[in-house]
Amino acid sequence: MKALVMNELGGPEKLAFQDVPDPEVGKGQVLVEVKAAGVNFPDLLIIQGLYQFKPEPPFSPGGEVAGVVRAVGEGVTRVQPGDDVVGLGIWGGYAELMLLGEDRILPMPKGVSYEVAAATTTTYGTMVHAFEDRAKLAEGESVLVLGAAGGVGTAAIEVARLMGAGKIVAAASSPEKLEVCKSIGADEGIDYTREDLKKRAKSLTGGGADVVVDPVGGPYSEPALRATAWNGRFLVIGFAAGDIPSVPLNLTLLK
Repeated sequence: MKALVMNELGGPEKLAFQDVPDPEVGKGQVLVEVKAAGVNFPDLLIIQGLYQFKPEPPFSPGGEVAGVVRAVGEGVTRVQPGDDVVGLGIWGGYAELMLLGEDRILPMPKGVSYEVAAATTTTYGTMVHAFEDRAKLAEGESVLVLGAAGGVGTAAIEVARLMGAGKIVAAASSPEKLEVCKSIGADEGIDYTREDLKKRAKSLTGGGADVVVDPVGGPYSEPALRATAWNGRFLVIGFAAGDIPSVPLNLTLLK
């Protein structure tokens, strides 16, 4: 099969389009013919050796795909050859075929394109889990989203709106990014390169956000935590800024 392969760690310019052996299907596994693959920030990290999972080269990046089941291994009962599916792995998706465990496969909804389906699991799946299972976001609660114009950020805005959130405040690094956020459902915007994030967020939310979404880390986490409401929830999603912040733990005591 054809695949995009990292033969050595580095930037996207190191990706090579080449022939590699077809995967062999084992017990409990599903072989998917990839029709579309998502592109996410973790893909950029993993090819540089900066992600928490570190495959040894050569490997193909790509964690989320949509496609057609071509073969199933012993014991697989949820899908069969010919089914349209969405698959979520860690790497291996930038190839004509991807091998996944049955537990990493979901049926693809009717009427959804492969391209749309392949772009849902990492970003939107993350935020559905974060809001429903972790934050227990309730109707009418306010939400502050950092890095709001990124993949997770835009998903956070849209999912929060669908779940009935109250005021949604987007925080990003430029007016242009904030306009994008407002076009998909954010009520207010904060340019944290020019404004005081804590003061502005507290002002816009009437004293503090009920839920804070932080996929950025770095210097923005502490002021966002300080802008969290009493009984608020702070969702640590990632560290796109590159730095894992240290925050005074007494701040959580005050929330």
